[in-house]
Amino acid sequence: MKKLQDIHSIDFCTLDSECAYLPNKQSRLYYRYIPDATKELASELIKRGWRRFGHSYFHPICQGCTECKNIRIDAFDFTPTRSQKRSVKKNKNTQIYIQRPTLSYEHIELYNKFHKFKAKKSGWKYYEIDLQTYYEEFVVGAHDFGKEVVYVVDEKVVGIDLIDILEDGISSIYFFYDPDYEKLSLGIFSLMMQISLAKQMGLRWIYLGYWVDGCASFAYKKRFNPHELLEGFPPLDQEPQWHRI
Repeated sequence: MKKLQDIHSIDFCTLDSECAYLPNKQSRLYYRYIPDATKELASELIKRGWRRFGHSYFHPICQGCTECKNIRIDAFDFTPTRSQKRSVKKNKNTQIYIQRPTLSYEHIELYNKFHKFKAKKSGWKYYEIDLQTYYEEFVVGAHDFGKEVVYVVDEKVVGIDLIDILEDGISSIYFFYDPDYEKLSLGIFSLMMQISLAKQMGLRWIYLGYWVDGCASFAYKKRFNPHELLEGFPPLDQEPQWHRI
């Protein structure tokens, strides 16, 4: 594996901005724009705490704060809770399709409907997404490993799950759903389906991105057991240190 500095990329970081996860905190992200990332490279980066949107790989570099911890589920040893089992039963009639990431007005309408709902329910800041932004964040950069999992009920798309199928696991990129179908617990169900898919493919890990203690939006992640947390963001020439919690 090449060192990251030897890989063709464009590096940049954001300015400090209000943290979306914790009050009275500032956040800053370090980015590497890698248009030709391979599945092997993506696997090594995700294993070391990077996340992917489009061609960009990123992780936080917030001054004086290390609260963002990478978390992953052990799919091989996973034991579902009663509520997680119930989510599967609720979706016995939900159809699932796995395909390359796509773009349509239906995607945009569903994405914005979900975020309006979360802004009202959970206090998220609402930013309306357009076709170009969605394309750059969720369609490009998928190469041969990025997939879109489509959830359909009564011939209607009710959920979209963007994932990367990597060498040692599945990376959860983003999931959004129709709030009219909130009773189906689609967010929990989507993770149950990722775990099932990982087991079928012989992949051990489900990479869930960041967990932040005290952030209500991330609380569900620690309810999937067993799980591990990563120490920091090690470079490619160092082995990542994951610890079971």
